[in-house]
Amino acid sequence: MFDSGVGGLTVARAVIDQLPGEQILYIGDTAHGPYGPRDIDEVRALALRVMDELVDSGVKLLVIACNTASAAVLHTARNRYTKGKGVPVIEVIHPAARAAAHVTHNGRVGLIATQGTVDSGVYEDALGVVPGITLTSQACPRFVELAERGETTGPEVLDVAREYLAPIQAAEVDTLILGCTHYPLLVGPISYVMGRDVTLVTSSDETAKDVYRALAARELLREPTVGQARHEFRATGDPEAFAVLARRFLGPEVSHVQRADALPAVEGAHGAGASAGGGARGRS
Repeated sequence: MFDSGVGGLTVARAVIDQLPGEQILYIGDTAHGPYGPRDIDEVRALALRVMDELVDSGVKLLVIACNTASAAVLHTARNRYTKGKGVPVIEVIHPAARAAAHVTHNGRVGLIATQGTVDSGVYEDALGVVPGITLTSQACPRFVELAERGETTGPEVLDVAREYLAPIQAAEVDTLILGCTHYPLLVGPISYVMGRDVTLVTSSDETAKDVYRALAARELLREPTVGQARHEFRATGDPEAFAVLARRFLGPEVSHVQRADALPAVEGAHGAGASAGGGARGRS
């Protein structure tokens, strides 16, 4: 499983809860995060470097726990790893889109996500096959910064939420997709601003269900054993900075973080994470 930072750990939490026998190898590409503002070809190259490391480590299934990376690399990843090496690839976009299409009553669905995910149009594509669905999208870059600072409530968070969500409210949606794996940490203020009549859809639980289905179909499920499964965490940036944030997102399961091999930046790579010396500021 990988993300540009720690947001994907919300997906890891759901997988751990639903599949307690499985062991997770998680890589946060914090040396190159955030992915959201980057060019799609650049994100694709960065994501493939990380997935190559995961496959080389012997994983039996890949989870792209990042909306921006899912939009950029899914087709290439399934050709490269599933068709090429027999490793199934699960992503976070289609599970959330399916859930939103199932729960909406008036056909008006909202999406909040990174700029990269919004610009990709991948949710429009995923929901476009469902008759009667209208999607209203809004990029919310400050949500990631707030989540990673641990600021998930208070006046500033509410002010930011009201500003971002105003166009979504104006569209009179009854369902809102949290299209970034950081956003579940802000579900309180988002839910408060949107009101009780709007259903919030996150990809975490639905993605974990897809992981279960993929492993069960291939008879690859592991039975839970006595004691807690050991999970492994790596970061392409500073491991200690990642560990501090990861424990905030996931908890004591993050006992140790080591440096990932997928550190060298692709040609022309740029962005806040790289310029900050690989600080753990990844964006899903």
